[in-house]
Amino acid sequence: MTHHHSNSLPPGSVIGILGGGQLGRMLALAAARLGFVTHIYTPEAGSPAAQVAAKTVIGNYDDVEALKTFARQVDVITYEFENVPTQTAKTVAIFAPIHPPIKALETAQDRLTEKDFISRQAEVPVAPYKEVNNGYDAKRALKSLNEKVVIKTRRMGYDGKGQRIVETDAEAIAAYSELGDVACVAEKFIPFTREVSIIAARNTQGEIVTYPLIENEHRNHILHRSVCPAPNDDGQAQKHATKILEALDYVGVLAVEFFQLSNGDLLVNEIAPRVHNSGHWTQDAGCTDQFEMHIRAITGWPLGNSMPIHKTEMTNLLGEDLLEWAELAADPNVKIHLYGKTEVRAGRKMGHVNRILKD
Repeated sequence: MTHHHSNSLPPGSVIGILGGGQLGRMLALAAARLGFVTHIYTPEAGSPAAQVAAKTVIGNYDDVEALKTFARQVDVITYEFENVPTQTAKTVAIFAPIHPPIKALETAQDRLTEKDFISRQAEVPVAPYKEVNNGYDAKRALKSLNEKVVIKTRRMGYDGKGQRIVETDAEAIAAYSELGDVACVAEKFIPFTREVSIIAARNTQGEIVTYPLIENEHRNHILHRSVCPAPNDDGQAQKHATKILEALDYVGVLAVEFFQLSNGDLLVNEIAPRVHNSGHWTQDAGCTDQFEMHIRAITGWPLGNSMPIHKTEMTNLLGEDLLEWAELAADPNVKIHLYGKTEVRAGRKMGHVNRILKD
């Protein structure tokens, strides 16, 4: 396969990142290793990403002048969270290419659009679902999907926020109003045997790589730990992710979260058009980590190696977990990644640790 370096960005190019959180921070660190310069755009001062980037423009996501200032100084633009307003993305895309494509943002921001796209365009299975726009719809969805359903807001739900499990008509009607009388989607409750995910990447030339299957454990709807490679990886998840990447004409790293059923089948729960918490193990597993993979993808570089040398376990450090840094540092098998967040709040992602698992 020939690599056309003419449309690759050379070292020294400037990468603009919308968002100042820990994912932006780790993208900036990876970019720096490859000789790129990063500029961050974020509304917050002193953000995790700003601490390690060459430059930060502080502005709201609807501040057109600040966005123009930022976008004019960079060669390519990406984002580190999927709730970047699409209007923001469209504003900056006038001045520099933006990856992943705006279509990926629009798809991931609305659970109904996302499910329609995955099941119809990409032809990848999802849990049975129904659109819900009022209490009556909620009741009807419960009847047609049978037994138990999860009602979720179509927009802005993350870490388990904006969802309710319902089993009766009364619960269905109450859940709809508790969720704020907003557009929702009802999904059949899936009694999964495990939750797994795939991190995959596609570059500007259309080259695709997938990492092995990742097994995830959530606590209170927040990811607690991920292990990769996961047992019983039959390649099904990688095929599904590849179809989604191609259907979106995607550039960058994409995460796909699945429910696995007792018969082994996988149903997509959701996609995240960005680097992902369940891919942090890649930093210490002996392969190209997901952050470098994303930088390579958006700059048109060859993608690098997605096959880990070591089985690796990532554990999130939430809130007070951060205070154990000294004990963690004393463990020779632990690699520590802290995000530079000063305020410790319960449930807040403060960092993560990766541990190499001996076979």
